Amino acid sequence: MNHELALSDADATATLARSLALSAPERAVVYLHGELGAGKSTLARAWLRALGVTGAIKSPTYTLVERYPLARGEAAHLDLYRLAGAGELDFLGLDELASEARLWLVEWPERGQGGLPAPDLSLHLLHDGPGRRASMAAGSPAGEAWLGRIAS
Repeated sequence: MNHELALSDADATATLARSLALSAPERAVVYLHGELGAGKSTLARAWLRALGVTGAIKSPTYTLVERYPLARGEAAHLDLYRLAGAGELDFLGLDELASEARLWLVEWPERGQGGLPAPDLSLHLLHDGPGRRASMAAGSPAGEAWLGRIAS
């Protein structure tokens, strides 16, 4: 199942993030695709805020992984832009992350291809005039059900 929608501004991106956060399965891996400036980090920050994260939400551009405690479990925001390949994932402690994080938001997942868990949802953000276009595709049965909740 695929779903597309127009995002006219940052508020529309935040609304999408809230909708995804509130309808997500118990555990989810989300791949965030898009060129620089497409709104991946904006969406991730709004998503984390919708889950109750307070305080600074740092960009993981240099740390590669930022972890946030949630009411139940934790969320992980990964930015793999600076990776040369999936082999570098070995240094990020993803085994521990897999057991503790109930949500993975992964920017630039293609840089870690073969070393990441499969996505439940792949979200592509594209420039569309002054706004953005979001295209979402399910990657698992849980993702299919999730997109069904979003699309209705």
